[in-house]
Amino acid sequence: MTVDRKAVFMDRAAIADSATTSVVDPHERADYWAHLISTYHCRLGYRFPSHTDFQGHTQLRRTDAYQLVGWKSDAVTYLRNPAHIRADPDDDYRLIVPLVGQLSFRTADGNGILTPGTMSLVAVDRPYAMSMSDGTRGLIITIPRREIQHRLNRVTPPTHPLDLTSGLGRVTDGIVSALSTECAALTDLQFDAVAERLVDLICMQILGDPGSSPTRLAHVEATARRYIHSHAGDPDLTGTSVAGALGWSLRQIQLAFNAVGTTPSEVIREERLQLAHDRLRSPAYRHRSITDIASDLGFGSTSSFSKAFRRRFDTTPGQLREGLASSIRPGRTPGTTS
Repeated sequence: MTVDRKAVFMDRAAIADSATTSVVDPHERADYWAHLISTYHCRLGYRFPSHTDFQGHTQLRRTDAYQLVGWKSDAVTYLRNPAHIRADPDDDYRLIVPLVGQLSFRTADGNGILTPGTMSLVAVDRPYAMSMSDGTRGLIITIPRREIQHRLNRVTPPTHPLDLTSGLGRVTDGIVSALSTECAALTDLQFDAVAERLVDLICMQILGDPGSSPTRLAHVEATARRYIHSHAGDPDLTGTSVAGALGWSLRQIQLAFNAVGTTPSEVIREERLQLAHDRLRSPAYRHRSITDIASDLGFGSTSSFSKAFRRRFDTTPGQLREGLASSIRPGRTPGTTS
């Protein structure tokens, strides 16, 4: 069975691939769809109300870090059971955003319904079932687990849908829509940058606004985080300097971060690693060596920086740079694969 994929190229942009069941015979279309969706995600089970002439269409945009799949299809149920999980482990999250129709969920935590104007962050390392009716259309964004974990710390994503119709949810919905609409016109770097901001907003919505919390420690923690984010490029940034700049004692800062399961040093290191990651990918820092970037951000040695970077991003600074360099060598379009 041949998968028909139409590649849409734009100048200095990545590829968006599309696929449709109409390229195969009607009696093969359900199997074709099952194979296609499994290649996008992980091993799944499928239940089709009818195996005859299943209609479905997808559009895929993928980078090394994130993936967006848009779909429109006939009725189908997707299953992820313990056997699938053992055979094909996958701990990344899926952000599911219905655009037309409704999706019903069954998990160990209960049942739920997703409709347009809502979204849900789903873990596929646990059993679940998701059913949809004819003509359902939506988006599924794959988000690395580490990007959720470091933002939420010990907070578990909720099983209930998140609202996209007002406030922060409405802003999030706008970014999801723009990312989908413009995905073929974005380079890998641009796509990942927008996806990372999207994850920031999702996690902020899950956590709520810490600044509105009535507790003093929550206010201290939120304010300190904002300060660290803004000053992560200062190599002399420490918990003590943060406390001094904000007019609190170091003990207050430590207690505030301890209340959410972390420390000032861990938050500073995370922000510096994120900034280093951005600089290693930025053309503006291409002339700067890895050693210089590490030193500028207060890392004591290139070795310690590389170890911390690898633990955080599952790649070394050198590998990240080499991968970016190879994507822009003559004869290649950034974001394409061979």
